[in-house]
Amino acid sequence: MAPLASLAVRFDVIRRFKLVVKMAQLAKEASILMGSLTSEVKNNALAAIAQALMANQDAIIVANEKDLARARQDKVSDVLLKRLRFDKGKIASAAAAIESLIKLDDPVGKTLDATELDKGLELYKVSCPIGVLGIVFESRPDALVQISTLALKSGNAVLLKGGTEAANTNKILAEIIAGASARAGLPDGWMALLETRADVKAMLELDDYIDLIIPRGSSAFVKYIMDNTSIPVLGHADGICHVYVDAGADVDMALKIAYDSKCQYAAVCNAMETLLVAEKIAGDFLPRIKALYDKAGVQIRGDQRCREIIDCVAASEQDWCTEYNELIISIKVLAGLDNAIEHINRFGSHHTDAIVTEDERAAKRFMNLVDSANVFWNCSTRFADGYRYGLGAEVGISTNKIHARGPVGLEGLVIYKWKLLGSGQVVADYSGDNGRSFTHKKIAGNNTLS
Repeated sequence: MAPLASLAVRFDVIRRFKLVVKMAQLAKEASILMGSLTSEVKNNALAAIAQALMANQDAIIVANEKDLARARQDKVSDVLLKRLRFDKGKIASAAAAIESLIKLDDPVGKTLDATELDKGLELYKVSCPIGVLGIVFESRPDALVQISTLALKSGNAVLLKGGTEAANTNKILAEIIAGASARAGLPDGWMALLETRADVKAMLELDDYIDLIIPRGSSAFVKYIMDNTSIPVLGHADGICHVYVDAGADVDMALKIAYDSKCQYAAVCNAMETLLVAEKIAGDFLPRIKALYDKAGVQIRGDQRCREIIDCVAASEQDWCTEYNELIISIKVLAGLDNAIEHINRFGSHHTDAIVTEDERAAKRFMNLVDSANVFWNCSTRFADGYRYGLGAEVGISTNKIHARGPVGLEGLVIYKWKLLGSGQVVADYSGDNGRSFTHKKIAGNNTLS
C-alpha cells in the first residue's frame, strides 16, 4: 500500500474510533435516563416504532432490495437470501411482535425479594436494567428490530452492529426506530448503529461505557469477541443440537419431530444437526426418516451402523461437532440412553437437545443429565426461541451458566440492585455484646422507591 493511502486508512480508523467512543458516551448517558423511564413512556415509544415501520415499509423494501441484489451478485445461498429478505410480510410480523412486546410486563422495578433486617430497616432486591449493551448480530434485518425494542422495553441503551450484507436495510431501520423513539420522548443516543468491523474492534475496548457484549454469529467470531475484550460476553458459540430417538419412542411422533427439527428452517442455531437413534428402533425408524429427508433434499452422513441400515455418506468424527446450518445431518446409532447422554455432553454445544420417548423415566434422566440450556421431551428443537417461550422475542441464545441461560428476552436484559430502607440505623447499633440483633424476616410487597 502506498504511503499516502496507508496514512488515509490510519486516519479513517482513528476517525471511526473517535466516533464509536462518542456513541458509547452518549449511550452511557442515555442509559441512566432509560433506567428510570415509566412503563407508559416505553410502551408509547414501542407503539410509535411499530407504526413508523408500517408507515415506511415501501422505503424499507427499497433498501432491502439493494442488499438482496448485492447478495445475489455475491452468489450467496438461497438459505441466506431467505434470511436477508425483509418484505411486507416480515415487516408486518416485526410490527406485530412489537405489539406483543407492549403487552408484556415491564421487567424493571420488580421486587424480587424483600427482607426485614430489623424493625424499620428493610432490604429489597429490585430488578434494574444492565445499562449499555453492545450487540453484534447476523444478516437477518428483523434481528435489529427485535434487539432494539427488547433493549427499549428493558430500559437499556444499545449499540448495534449488523451484518454488512444487510447494511442498507439496517441503516433505514435504525433511522426509523431512532426517529420514532425520539419523538416519543426517549433520550438521544439510547440506540446507535455501528457500520464497520473496525467499529466492533473499537467497541470491544470501551469497558468504561459498555456493560455487556452479546455476539450472534459463527463460533470463530464469538471466540474472537471473547478473546479480545474485558467486557462481559453473553452468547453461544455453536448451535450443535441433537434429537435422540429412544427405544421407547412412538415412531410416527419421532419422524415428525426429527423432520421439523432439521427441515422447518435449517439455517438457524436451534435446528438439529445430529440425530441419535437407539439401535432397538433404528431398523424401523431410519428407512422412514431417510425417505422424508430425501424428499426435502437433506444429505445424510451416518456412522457405520447407520450405513448398514440405510444408504448414506460416511460420517467423520468432525461431523459430530459441526453446525451445518443447511440441509445436512449426521446420524449415529447408539446402544441406548446413557450413550446418547454421553455423546451430547461430549460433542454438543449445550444449546438445545431433545429426547423422543414414551418412557417417562428415560425422559427425566435425559433432561436431568444433559448439560444444555434447553432440554426437551417429545417436541422439536426449533421451539428454543424467545418469541415461542413468550419472552418477547430474544437478543440471542445463551449457553452461559451465569446471569441468563437459553433464549435471552426481557428477563435476561435486567440485573438487580439492593435497596435498603432505614430509619437512622448504623452498624454500631448491631455491634458488641449488647448490640441489637437482626430479625431477617421475609416480608411481602413492593418497596416504595421502585
